[in-house]
Amino acid sequence: MNAVQDPRWAPHATVATVVVDGGRVLLVEETIDGRQVLNQPAGHLEPGESLAAAALRETREETGWTVELTAFIGCYQWTAPDGTAFLRFCYAARPLSHDPDQPLDAGIDRALWLDPTELQAAGPRLRSPLVWQVVADYLAGQRHPLSLVQEVA
Repeated sequence: MNAVQDPRWAPHATVATVVVDGGRVLLVEETIDGRQVLNQPAGHLEPGESLAAAALRETREETGWTVELTAFIGCYQWTAPDGTAFLRFCYAARPLSHDPDQPLDAGIDRALWLDPTELQAAGPRLRSPLVWQVVADYLAGQRHPLSLVQEVA
């Protein structure tokens, strides 16, 4: 049975955070299948977790940065070349503090700051096309109130 026909099919729900400071964007360099790629601080939603809480947690775990969410950039649907479907909920944030002693998540080689031109030029090193698309949308002024995403209890 095709995944699209399977009533139990569900895309992976993920979050990503665009953190900008002084014109530079916070990114992570991670090793995926033996290849170093660039990504925003991002990851999967965990059971019982709100999207906003997941974005804050993933940013802290992958970079050591504590941030404050400032806007919702958008929700992006993407299917990876292997057929895995993703819904990526993206937030804008500003940095508050950094803990350089915090161990980073497994697979994360380092956190780094790049200016948008450097990020765009890294095209082949981006983990997915979502990485640049979200930053481009942010730079174009795409921001929505955080209240656009509602958690219903």
